[in-house]
Amino acid sequence: MKLPNLEVLALAGCVGIDDDALGGLENECSKSLRVLDLLTCRNVTHTGVSSVVKAVPNLLELNLSYCCNVTPSLGKCFQMLPRLQTLKLEGCKIMADGLKYIGISCVSLRELSLSKCSGVTDTDLSFVVSRLKNLLKLDITCNRNITDVSLAAITSSCPSLISLRMESCSHFSSEGLRLIGKRCCHLEELDITDSDLDDEGLKALSGCSKLSVLKIGICMRISDEGLIHIGKSCPELRDIDLYRSGGISDEGVTQIAQGCPMLESINLSYCTEITDVSLASLSKCAKLNTLEIRGCPSVSSAGLSEIAIGCRLLAELDVKKCFAINDVGMLFLSQFSHSLRQINLSYCSVTDIGLLSLSSICGLQNMTIVHLAGITPNGLMAALMVSGGLTRVKLHAAFRSMMPPHMLKVVEARGCAFQWIDKPFKVEQERCDIWQQQSRDVLVR
Repeated sequence: MKLPNLEVLALAGCVGIDDDALGGLENECSKSLRVLDLLTCRNVTHTGVSSVVKAVPNLLELNLSYCCNVTPSLGKCFQMLPRLQTLKLEGCKIMADGLKYIGISCVSLRELSLSKCSGVTDTDLSFVVSRLKNLLKLDITCNRNITDVSLAAITSSCPSLISLRMESCSHFSSEGLRLIGKRCCHLEELDITDSDLDDEGLKALSGCSKLSVLKIGICMRISDEGLIHIGKSCPELRDIDLYRSGGISDEGVTQIAQGCPMLESINLSYCTEITDVSLASLSKCAKLNTLEIRGCPSVSSAGLSEIAIGCRLLAELDVKKCFAINDVGMLFLSQFSHSLRQINLSYCSVTDIGLLSLSSICGLQNMTIVHLAGITPNGLMAALMVSGGLTRVKLHAAFRSMMPPHMLKVVEARGCAFQWIDKPFKVEQERCDIWQQQSRDVLVR
C-alpha cells in the first residue's frame, strides 16, 4: 500500500515494528513524511532508524523515546534531516559521542528531550547546546550526572529558551540555578522540582517575567521571602507547583494570588503551614480550575467555601487528608462548583450528607473516596446512583462486599469503572526530607 501524501506516522507502542518493517517506509512516503513517532518501539535498533532517516529528508519531528541506543553513527545520519526541529530521546541510552554528533548534525533543532537518558555527561551536553543556538525547548529531567558546568553552558548558549525542564537534576547548586533567571529571561515554562533552589534563586527567576508555568515542588530551601518576588514580577503565571515545599505559608500564597490574576492551577499539597487565609486569597483568582491542597491540615470547609464561591471554573480538586473539610464544604461545592470534574476526598470528615450533595454536580466524572469514616454503604450507594456522569470511582475494598452487586452493575453499565483500593488507614505524614530521599531512590531504580 502506497501513501505518497502521508505526513504523520505514529507507531508508538508498536512492539511488532522492527528494522525490516521500517525499511518499507523508504518507498511508501519518503518525501511527504513530516512526523515520525517510534516511542517504545523496542525492536527497532539504531541501524533501522538510520536507514529510514536517509529516506525522509523533509522530517520535522522524530520521537525515539525508549526506542534505541543513540550511537555516533545514528547521530551522523541526522545530517540527512536538515529541517529537523524536534528530537525526543527520552529514556534512551546515549553512547559515547552519540550526543556530540547530534550537536554537529542537528543545528536546526528547536526542541530536544533528553529526559531520563543514561550516559549524558557535562562535556557532551555542553557541546550540543553550544551548537544549537536556536533551541527553544530543552528537557533534561532526571539527568543526575550533570552539574553546574552543563547549566552554565545551557544558560549562556541558549538565551532564547522558552521551556526548560530539569526536575531531579540533583547536582545543580543554588548558585548554578540562579544563572537561569539571570540569562534566560524569555522562559515561559520552568521545571526545577526537587532541586537546591533557594530564595535568592527565586529572586533571580523573578527576572523571567513571561513565566506561565513554574514547578518548584520539593524545594526545601525556599520560603515566602522568595515566592513574594515571583508574585510581584510574573503576572502571566498560570500554573505553579509548590508540592512539599514546606517553607511556604499564607504570606507567599497570598502574594501569588494577588500578583498572578491569570492563575489557573496551583499545587500546595503538603505545604502544611497554609491555612484558610491562603484559600481566601486564591478565591479571587477567577480562572483557577485546579487546586491541590492534599495534606494541609489547617485548611477547613470555611476556606473551601470561599474557593467554591469565587472560583466557578474549578474542575479538579484534591483535599485528601484535609481533616477539617466536612459536609459544609461539599454543600458549597454542590451549589457553586458546577464545572467540577474530579475530586479526591480521602481521609476527610465528609459523611453521607456531603457525598449526596456532591453527587448533584452533573459533570462530576472522577471521585476518590477512600477512608471516609462518615460514609455508610447505603449512603455511598445512593450517591453513586444519583451521580449519572461518573466514569471512575476509587473506593476502599471493604465496601465491595457491603454493596448490592446488582446495583454496582447498574452503575458500571452507565460507563463507570471501579478501582478497589486495599490500603490501611494511615494519617501520619512523613517528614519532607525522608520522603525526598525515598523519591530519589525510586527514580534511580
